[in-house]
Amino acid sequence: MARLSLFSSPLMLGFEQFEQTLNQVTKASSDGYPPYNIEKSGENGLCITLAVAGFGLGDLQVKVEDNQLRISGRQEDDPARVFLHRGIAARQFQRSFVLADGIKVTGAHLSNGLLSVELERPTQEARVRTIEIVSAGAAPRSAGDGADGTIDIDARSRSAG
Repeated sequence: MARLSLFSSPLMLGFEQFEQTLNQVTKASSDGYPPYNIEKSGENGLCITLAVAGFGLGDLQVKVEDNQLRISGRQEDDPARVFLHRGIAARQFQRSFVLADGIKVTGAHLSNGLLSVELERPTQEARVRTIEIVSAGAAPRSAGDGADGTIDIDARSRSAG
């Protein structure tokens, strides 16, 4: 059975990348570990804070690949340690966040078991553009083979005759 997409409408032109992004978000892990917060910081800033107790700087990695922020952690078991009871598991994780175009990761820091990743989103400017409407009979003219790659058909037929 074919999957029906919201973006298959003929009125939604050029949204293929948007659909791919939505697919990435829905495929993201539904595991709740580690828990995280997303906060607004300042006018154009965001901060993602993950609870990563037990992870050190060398155990964590923050990467931006295309439009995806990937935060991962990996703890190695120390074979010299002998546990009488083990209630804290050494586990690994990977969290992914899809970033909108223009969002930049400006830094990351680890403090008291919390990893904070700072993001900055660009300011949105209103973009209005007026398109000139020309008459169908008044096509723009060019003189011969122009630098813009246009060719004057009348000039070519005159030189051939």
